[in-house]
Amino acid sequence: MQKYQLLINSERLKDTLEKFANYGRTENNGVTRLSLSKEDIAIRNYFVSCCKKLGMAIKIDDVANIYATMPGIENKSPLIMGSHLDSVKKGGRFDGMLGVVAALEIARTLKDYHIQPRIPFTIVDFTNEEGARFEPAMMCSGIISGIFEKSKMLKSTDNEGTTFEEALNASGYKGEIKNRLKAASAYLEIHIEQGPVLESESLKIGVVEGVLGMITFEIEVTGDSDHAGTTPMKIRKDALFTASDIIRETRDRLNGLDGELVYTMGRMNVLPNIHTVIPNKAIFTLNARHKDPKVIRQVVQIINELPHEMEGCTITSRELWGRDTITFDKELCKQLEKSARVLGYSYKRMYSGAGHDAQNIATFLPTAMIFVPSVNGKSHCEEELTSYEDCAKGVNVALDTVMAILSKQ
Repeated sequence: MQKYQLLINSERLKDTLEKFANYGRTENNGVTRLSLSKEDIAIRNYFVSCCKKLGMAIKIDDVANIYATMPGIENKSPLIMGSHLDSVKKGGRFDGMLGVVAALEIARTLKDYHIQPRIPFTIVDFTNEEGARFEPAMMCSGIISGIFEKSKMLKSTDNEGTTFEEALNASGYKGEIKNRLKAASAYLEIHIEQGPVLESESLKIGVVEGVLGMITFEIEVTGDSDHAGTTPMKIRKDALFTASDIIRETRDRLNGLDGELVYTMGRMNVLPNIHTVIPNKAIFTLNARHKDPKVIRQVVQIINELPHEMEGCTITSRELWGRDTITFDKELCKQLEKSARVLGYSYKRMYSGAGHDAQNIATFLPTAMIFVPSVNGKSHCEEELTSYEDCAKGVNVALDTVMAILSKQ
């Protein structure tokens, strides 16, 4: 342990997290704060006011991403930290918000100790990370990264028919394209794990090496509808029975691949969905994730090898979407690891199975992430919980890494 170790104010971090959670807080202590909703606008206003009290300069880009900057001694590319403030409906009060509040606490700590960073320190709140109101997820980090076309994203609509463009224009947070994030010395994001690994292994810090590659297919089985009481079993073309057999056989094959492969058949539609009618159509999705592209290719091969006809039914498949594995900056990961060791916190290197703004930013900036444990692995629900002590440890790791980066500039 170093003789003197700069640490955050953990009580202030706890208090700030609770204050931020008041915006859209639900009866069961979660939050509903959909992107560019009145709750999101309110928390943005509060966040901006907190940053202005620190003397930070506020800029907003053309898709409502907020950048709050503490000036540096040298006017070089900034060190950036952040995440998002929007949530899913009845989500948790740590997902995304922790990353923004962590960066705010680090800025406050620098101010407490009268430390002017050598290079600018910027906090970012990315718009519409969740995609819970306007699809897709990670929309606006994707726009500035060149992954999504802005013109298409502006047309995305919510359940009431409001377009993203309309919500953006009404928000008061439509800025200028010249303010977009373009260059930085590094981007750091702290996030709850959203899974059970760290807690199950009694670890405090996850040094995130990247985001798993993913593939999603939709598989459609088509049979014939007939009366449930008068059609003999041997001549039926039951799409649901056939789909269930395909699912079982596909699971057996997928289980034979790498043990780190995770896959989910999370959506199923059965038609006509009447209890007295044999289903004539069953449609289900298969989502698979792994860091090794070879394993993802094996999954695709298994899907491509599905029979075109089975039990009198026809089977088709189509790819919905996918992503390649994103690998974060090796030097930043080494520094996060070193910071965890210096602070005496247990840790492991790991990949994220969930998507984050960091994966988009990593396409053009040196990027890394820190995970802190999620109690029972819960996330995207009101039961989501990370202890304030674990939050503070994660932010201390981030602070130590920030100081290390600043000292090298």
